[in-house]
Amino acid sequence: MKSVVANYEKRSKCLRIVPTVGPVIRLTDYPVDLKMSNGNVYLSTSGYDFTGYVAGSGTSPAMVDLEGIIGMAGIGIDQINSGQFDNAKCYLFAVEWDNPIEDYEQIVASVLGRTHMMDYKYKIEEMSLIDTLNQSVGHNYTQTCQKKFGGQEFAGCKVNIASYTFSGTLTSVGSQSIFTASALAQATDYFTAGTIQFTSGLNNGLKAQEIKKFTLGGLIEVYESFYYTPVIGDTFTIIAGCRKRKEDCIAKSNIVNFGGFSNIPTTSQYTKVGIR
Repeated sequence: MKSVVANYEKRSKCLRIVPTVGPVIRLTDYPVDLKMSNGNVYLSTSGYDFTGYVAGSGTSPAMVDLEGIIGMAGIGIDQINSGQFDNAKCYLFAVEWDNPIEDYEQIVASVLGRTHMMDYKYKIEEMSLIDTLNQSVGHNYTQTCQKKFGGQEFAGCKVNIASYTFSGTLTSVGSQSIFTASALAQATDYFTAGTIQFTSGLNNGLKAQEIKKFTLGGLIEVYESFYYTPVIGDTFTIIAGCRKRKEDCIAKSNIVNFGGFSNIPTTSQYTKVGIR
């Protein structure tokens, strides 16, 4: 039972999208923009359409689809194609249009899922957080560590990620996925499996990319090409990687938090019979 319900005669729906990077997007289906009591403005969905809210009484996840015209309210083709809205948090709620209060009647919290591009329009599927009940949980025994590098959660990695975060400037560019920052003096593989995100240029604010290879002298190669080709002078933030191996934890003086099981016998070892 909801503690607060908006008056059906004045009821309007609002949607807040919080991407992992970039500004928060606020939309409403009311004919004009709504200014909340806290000062936040929700833009009228001119060019947008909430295609419906579907929910059941069981544990099946609720779904909300959002359709819109590219370029409206900061949702552009660059942001969509670069993955800026991948797994963004969404909050759908209802308000009374004559006295709008943010999160007044909470409807559902969700995450953005698959995006369909249709010429200059898009459709984004959202899945409510209850969908996590349909996911497999737990850990497997693996040789490599399964912890998130820099995670501060209980029994997490505990490494101070700020100590492994650096800034730099491109000095040469080979392609959208290969470039050089000669001022980076770290050893080969120091940033391998880390991430790089641009802080200026056309890729500024777009999704960080995982580093495939780092070579002494500042040569960087990423797995997935950046949406735009970087240019000399573009600045970036780069975070050192962890290849999830025991030796990586030793090198970072963090072996006490290593989450792998490097001494578990393999199938070929424990199924041997009669070996002396």
